Amino acid sequence: MEPAPKPGLFKIFSCKCPRCRRGDMFLSKKPYKKGFMRMPDKCAECGQYMELEVGFYYGSSYVSYALAVAISVASFLAWFVFIGVSTNDNRVFYWLAVNGVLILALQPIIMRLARTMWLWIFVRYEPYWKFKPAKRPERLNESQKNAW
Repeated sequence: MEPAPKPGLFKIFSCKCPRCRRGDMFLSKKPYKKGFMRMPDKCAECGQYMELEVGFYYGSSYVSYALAVAISVASFLAWFVFIGVSTNDNRVFYWLAVNGVLILALQPIIMRLARTMWLWIFVRYEPYWKFKPAKRPERLNESQKNAW
């Protein structure tokens, strides 16, 4: 029984399952397509359940917020280095407008990445995923699924 070779941690950016790091977490590969947030019930490769409990992904909003703040800080630093910030003109307000458009344009990518990161926090890589079946979540209530 040979363990599967561990793929790199950067699989998180391609929205792969945290347990096997091979299966896709979203049904559509394109983040700007209608239904871009739809997820399968289980990973097609290892059978990992994508929703661990009712309302599980509400916590991903905190990760999404952190990603948006990180993007805003990075864009401000880039603006500061290349254009500069002054109190004598409106360059800061131009940065706010550019940053707002940037955050809105990247929102589908941020949301998918936040969901992926949130699940990766709670599900660890399993080197023997081919031989060990995934555990069924105990707090999953099928009657409450997609009730919002």
